[in-house]
Amino acid sequence: MASMEGGEKGSTKMNKYSCACSIVASMISIIFGYDTGVMSGAMIFIKEELQIEDTQVEILAGILNICALVGSLFAGRTSDKIGRRYTIVVASIIFMVGSILMGYGPSYAVLLTGRCIAGIGVGFALMIAPVYTSEIAAPTYRGFLSSLPELCISLGILSGYISNYFFGKLSLRLGWRLMLGVAAIPSLGLAIGILQMPESPRWLVLQGRLKDAKEILLKISNSKEEAETRLADIKLAAGIDAACTDDIVKLPKKTHGEGVWKELLLRPSPTVRRILLAGIGIHFFQHAVGIEAVILYGPRIFKKAGVHSKDKLLLATVGVGITKTTFILVSQSLVDKVGRRRLLLISTGGCIVALGALGFALTIAEHSKEIVLWALCLSIVAVYIFMAFFSIGLAPVTWVYSSEIFPLKLRAQGMSLGVAVNRLMNATISMTFIEIYKAITIGGTFFMFSGIAVLAWIFFYIFLPETKGRSLEEIEMLFDPRCKSKNSTESGVNVVLDRR
Repeated sequence: MASMEGGEKGSTKMNKYSCACSIVASMISIIFGYDTGVMSGAMIFIKEELQIEDTQVEILAGILNICALVGSLFAGRTSDKIGRRYTIVVASIIFMVGSILMGYGPSYAVLLTGRCIAGIGVGFALMIAPVYTSEIAAPTYRGFLSSLPELCISLGILSGYISNYFFGKLSLRLGWRLMLGVAAIPSLGLAIGILQMPESPRWLVLQGRLKDAKEILLKISNSKEEAETRLADIKLAAGIDAACTDDIVKLPKKTHGEGVWKELLLRPSPTVRRILLAGIGIHFFQHAVGIEAVILYGPRIFKKAGVHSKDKLLLATVGVGITKTTFILVSQSLVDKVGRRRLLLISTGGCIVALGALGFALTIAEHSKEIVLWALCLSIVAVYIFMAFFSIGLAPVTWVYSSEIFPLKLRAQGMSLGVAVNRLMNATISMTFIEIYKAITIGGTFFMFSGIAVLAWIFFYIFLPETKGRSLEEIEMLFDPRCKSKNSTESGVNVVLDRR
């Protein structure tokens, strides 16, 4: 493998073109975040107008993620077949159709159908945005660029909360429909704008289009030497001789995602098995700690704590969105300096404490006949602290880490499998939270989430090596059981690569 010292690793200055491409690709995540955040407040008005039961509310909240699961499984193969760029276009169009149907929403059935269609778009978006950004970024700032989709999700959630507050002042019939339907406008704009972006050079190499890949690498690298080093690494990962100078080559293996599921699930190598465990595990725990309960049911949680005014409930929820966005920004400045693993451990540790405090405060509030001011304040503070710690690590690092650990051929469909697990857990929390807190109390539910966070911390500590600063082509070696590994206070796990 080509040495990174003289190429990618030596490039510390962020390339403006690759940054711009990452920002545009990540814009689709704003639409998804908006869709998630706006439903939090919209459900209050939908329940009032359509007179639906709590079970129907849970289905409406969770169906997005069930459909996203399906969408993500199709997205991996789609991106291998038509490319990363056109997959983003497909996701944008699906979003637009879903938003129009939800904005129309004459009945619960139509609203649910629109939410399902939007969910398929979510599955595409969650898979493709991190994969695209990780494939065009150099290692020294890949963490920053790969975390942009998560920042955009946070901005979308915050804009959804703000939309709730302002559109909520309109008539009952018009307000929630505008909340949901307005997302169709940016979806259309993104579908058009994304066509101006370049294709992923790694996908182009997999198609044997070496000349096209080199032209794009020259744009997204800071020097010709860096571009050549990156191209050499990518060619080796794709099974092409690094010294090959042909413009177009015919690869001996299938390059449109054929046989990938067999390599991932049926007959994985020990290395792929470890990568798959890490990729699925991090996505499982991201939502198992209860983040969706806070984002989607924030108004209910604050109401249980003692806040009853609709305006105050929505304003408190806006505070959650501001906290999330602020600490995602903090995380972006740290992920390439502190490292993925250390941020995850700090983040999860903070979540354990905050969730325990929230469980305690809500238990006191729920069992008191009158409003207990200190328990109310502690509940709000605990929610904000939980959101801060979650956003500084678990939120962005999940997407950064899972988008960079899979080998080139397996990356899109491996990531799609991780996203499917992510959405399954999201849907599970979304569709069962009300029933769980009715069964074990709302305080008990957050104690449960705190316990799950403890398991997450142990999993991250044992199974996730540090990937900071390594090329995508080198990261696979971190999971190779033949490589010798030892703990390092600087990186968490320092792997001595065996280049046999």
